[in-house]
Amino acid sequence: MVRPISVFSSSSIMHKTRLAFWRKTGPFFDNYIWGFQRQVHFQSSFKLLLQIRTFEFNKQALSLFKEMYGLGFLPDEFTLGSVLRGCAGLRSLLAGQEVHACLLKCGFELSSVVGSSLAHMYIKSGSLSDGEKLIKSMPIRTVVAWNTLIAGKAQNGCPEEVLNQYNMMKMAGFRPDKITFVSVLSACSELATLGQGQQIHAEVIKAGASSVLAVVSSLISMYSRSGCLEDSIKAFVDRENFDVVLWSSMIAAYGFHGRGEEALELFHQMEDLKMEANEVTFLSLLYACSHSGLKEKGTEYFDLMVKKYKLKPRIEHYTCVVDLLGRAGRLEEAEGMIRSMPVQPDGIIWKTLLAACKLHKEAEMAERISEEIIKLDPLDAASYVLLSNIHASARNWLNVSQIRKAMRDRSVRKEPGISWLELKNLVHQFSMGDKSHPQYFEIDLYLKELMSELKQHGYVPELGSVLHDMDNEEKEYNLAHHSEKFAIAFALMNTSENVPIRVMKNLRVCDDCHNAIKCISRIRNREIIVRDASRFHHFKDGECSCGNYW
Repeated sequence: MVRPISVFSSSSIMHKTRLAFWRKTGPFFDNYIWGFQRQVHFQSSFKLLLQIRTFEFNKQALSLFKEMYGLGFLPDEFTLGSVLRGCAGLRSLLAGQEVHACLLKCGFELSSVVGSSLAHMYIKSGSLSDGEKLIKSMPIRTVVAWNTLIAGKAQNGCPEEVLNQYNMMKMAGFRPDKITFVSVLSACSELATLGQGQQIHAEVIKAGASSVLAVVSSLISMYSRSGCLEDSIKAFVDRENFDVVLWSSMIAAYGFHGRGEEALELFHQMEDLKMEANEVTFLSLLYACSHSGLKEKGTEYFDLMVKKYKLKPRIEHYTCVVDLLGRAGRLEEAEGMIRSMPVQPDGIIWKTLLAACKLHKEAEMAERISEEIIKLDPLDAASYVLLSNIHASARNWLNVSQIRKAMRDRSVRKEPGISWLELKNLVHQFSMGDKSHPQYFEIDLYLKELMSELKQHGYVPELGSVLHDMDNEEKEYNLAHHSEKFAIAFALMNTSENVPIRVMKNLRVCDDCHNAIKCISRIRNREIIVRDASRFHHFKDGECSCGNYW
């Protein structure tokens, strides 16, 4: 249903769409940031357990705990807290439940230290509800307990609930700390709620946490994902210190916005400072090259990563290189890389190549690649849609019909196109055909007038973007009602002339909308920023930052 939605609403209908979108397109350095939240203090008498867990030898820690317990030594709350974090590191729910039974026997069920660690174990092991129940049952809830719950909801894909818990934490009289801010800013990144993110940034400064590296990295990510690259740059430049996570975050921010050259320059500065780049740094670099058309640079940095830095590529690194090769038309080479790489291909890397087949209208290869995807996931709608679009572009309507029949037979549903934007702390969502927005009819009338004005300024509807067998009048109507056009029309009606428009979309912007938005930015003299499933587009004065490369 399309309606204004409070950014704090846990029942938002956009939640799954937004989450799936950023899982497909978001940065891969989040786990490094979350690592910052795993800090815990122990008494010096348990240094051995701390050292073992610090080096991620969680299995050995559990073995040591069992040996200690078997010899008759009863654990105290700090021992239990440490070993529970080891269970969390292993994501072993069974082992954690055994330790839970042990602490009940030892009478530590009311300990705030043990309680927070126990809740953390359940959350990390995939049982968010059990972790939440434990925290809510605590007689005295500490900042650590609040942080455990907030971080758990963030890591389990509940960004709106993160903001709810954050507000409840403050209402209960607790002051957020640096660990709280990392989680909450990450939630704002997922939701792309710029207004909320700016408020939290002000609270970060007030709390004296603006120099904490993990918080700065989160600020860079939040502003970048909300379409404010300049604010990301300012957060990076104003830092007091730096580490590899911070630099990787900024490189990734440049990459999302198609500023590949700046990303490469930042990497060279890292090298000049003798900073040791890691897998995440190179992933950010490859992503930046992929979204800036720097295919030669991309393959060069992939080789540098392997040969000079001796880093083992992950599936995400190979996916970026396949994207580079595919966009450049080197489809056979890209397929050869997938079939010869030492890691098992996943659906994402095959879909990356399938998208390249669509770009270069390679129907025969597309058929072969789609079979690989369907083997991995027979219910994956994206592969069917991409293959259908390839045949539709070639006007092979019989093949299109057969693919759609296969989707119906297997109950595979195409993901609907959805666009949303934030206005006065409310998120407004639009999708084609849904008339439930309170201003729908006013927006529709305004949009008709706007499309007529665009035509007077040279805009011609790109009827080839409609991949259905229908007459031209129906195609034009279809194009005019794409969700991003509705969102932009709504923003033009409800915002001041000097305010940039920021729209998020879960799918790739089509050629027609891309051309129309360029024209709108020129005749309305407005900066329009659109984040789609591929990248950010900054429209200004009739041009787009992507250079028609997306």
